[in-house]
Amino acid sequence: MSFEGELDLYLRARYTLVVVVTIEEERALQAVTAVCERRHRPCLAWDLADGFAALSGHTGSLPSARDPLSVIEQVEKADGDVTFVLKDFHDCWTNPQVKRKLRSAAQRLKFTRKSIVVISPSRSVPDELKDDAVIVELPLPDATQLDEVLGALTGTPGVKVDLTPAGREKLGQAALGMTAAQARRSYAKAIVRDSALDDRHIDVVVREKQEVIRESEALEFYGVHETPDDVGGLDVLKQWLRLRERAFTQEARDYGLPAPKGIALIGIPGTGKSLTAKMIGGLWRLPLLRLDVGALFGSLVGEAEERTRRALHLAETVAPCVVWIDEMEKALAHGGGDSGTSTRVFGTILTWMQEKTAPCFVVGTANDISSLPPEVLRKGRFDEIFFLDLPTADERAEILTVHLRKRRRIPADFDVAGLAAAAEGYVGSEIEQAVVDAMYVGFSAGREFTTADIRAALGRQVPLSVSQRETIGSLRGWLREGRAQSASFAEAIEAERQFVVPLEPI
Repeated sequence: MSFEGELDLYLRARYTLVVVVTIEEERALQAVTAVCERRHRPCLAWDLADGFAALSGHTGSLPSARDPLSVIEQVEKADGDVTFVLKDFHDCWTNPQVKRKLRSAAQRLKFTRKSIVVISPSRSVPDELKDDAVIVELPLPDATQLDEVLGALTGTPGVKVDLTPAGREKLGQAALGMTAAQARRSYAKAIVRDSALDDRHIDVVVREKQEVIRESEALEFYGVHETPDDVGGLDVLKQWLRLRERAFTQEARDYGLPAPKGIALIGIPGTGKSLTAKMIGGLWRLPLLRLDVGALFGSLVGEAEERTRRALHLAETVAPCVVWIDEMEKALAHGGGDSGTSTRVFGTILTWMQEKTAPCFVVGTANDISSLPPEVLRKGRFDEIFFLDLPTADERAEILTVHLRKRRRIPADFDVAGLAAAAEGYVGSEIEQAVVDAMYVGFSAGREFTTADIRAALGRQVPLSVSQRETIGSLRGWLREGRAQSASFAEAIEAERQFVVPLEPI
């Protein structure tokens, strides 16, 4: 049901106190006014600065009230089936007299056809009012509503529009997750800067949305730059992703395919889990949102739950998208020392992962599975769980090639096969660091770095396969038990046969 349909239902059912949760006051007022006009129902608005004002259907003089208590008195005195919209009234809920009077009014108004609508940016309602109030949330504008915002702006005389039909659709998709006012400002910025609006400005809107999402505190927007060519090895995982490359299209919906839920990437630190998460956004050409669970927690009671709800709702609005939860064992660990806040946040995220219907593909990464609560990896939350092991000789050669090309060097100028052999037991991040260290050596000496420089840089490192040998053995045991799919080999037996033997402790 749409927001207007839900609100209309509440008013016709004689709900006396409706709390509309949104930061978009203008859109909320327009929606309430539209509902009242359709029902030929008078609607008045009130705020502390300007008092009462007519929104629709009111004739005669306006009531006078300059303080919250007087407002409630005027509401009770009014005749007819009037809807009263109170702006910023949540600021008055801390006053015990206002709270008591509003509660009494809400109870008495049920014998009339009058209703009070409070527009608030927060779902927080005093305990005394929860039995009398119903909370309804105004969702962020969808693609159709954003297109209407664009249409109203581009209909202005003198505004030049050169958008193709596909460009107009992508521009609307780029603005998903923004309020109507934020989208209008980003469109206007593009028009003023270049005196026109065309397909080039899709990136302008995306950059504006990055700032909006960053303000949510718990979500970080990543540009989609990485491709499968930037990730060495992991052929089975890459093939799994390629098979689902078109999974979020309308064509897939028409075929009857459900949207993929997500994957868990479990393995040794430095094997490319985070890079793979970024690569998925680039491969599928979807926005990548990193959920910072630590940023969800605030100092106020209920703040963490509110931030969690807002972040997940924003992700659903931006959908289809990729939601990346990095180091799940730290992000989703919960204890009992915070009055149950972390437990509630943990439960909210897990429930959302299980029950979400919006096409949000969740990528969870973890290094230490022993710290993960068992319910995280339960079937239904992820489509597949992949294990990332130490790279094989072929994968190490591919990783070296990737990092040499990324730094504008020709791999054929280096003994890649020999370096791959020398790097046995090293993870991808350690191989990359060896290349970087060799570049510093060459740069300092005023020459090109060489194979010998990379080999020497490898020799100076103590790889994770040495420092965390026991951890690697434990993770491999997890794979042997059939609790995950190898990211590099289709069969577990083949994966075990190809295991890179960790170096002996030194």
